[in-house]
Amino acid sequence: MLRMVNFENAVHRSDSASDQNSPLQWFRIKIPEGVTMSNLDNALRELREKRSHAQIEIEKLDQIISGIESLNGTGAAPSKTGQPKRIISAASRRKMALAQKARWASVRKHSRPTLVAKSTGSAPAKRTISAAGRKRIAAAQRARWAKVRMAKKAA
Repeated sequence: MLRMVNFENAVHRSDSASDQNSPLQWFRIKIPEGVTMSNLDNALRELREKRSHAQIEIEKLDQIISGIESLNGTGAAPSKTGQPKRIISAASRRKMALAQKARWASVRKHSRPTLVAKSTGSAPAKRTISAAGRKRIAAAQRARWAKVRMAKKAA
């Protein structure tokens, strides 16, 4: 007597001919009572084959989608099947950095701005306010606030 293990029942039950090739049908495994290891090995091998076929189909669909996206102008995301990211050695990175610095030095050398002659070689001294100047500013501020208070009192 054969037992039918069916994981499809949790999702839906359909006996139509169009569902014969659906992925849900792949999970039907016939396990006879008194199962031997060879039967389980065969079932396991069959499932692995189906999984590899499904992975190939997914890769094909990903390629088709990325092709359509590139035609559409939306820009395809980098695919996992493409080349891996380049790994550059520290010595090569150092050479690249030195070459880039040399390029920038060349650009700067050819586009030097004209220098304006300064009267002194150092930056101008920081300006400070005198005590008398601070007193005048404080008195003016007190007068402004007094005016605001008077306007508030009158209103």
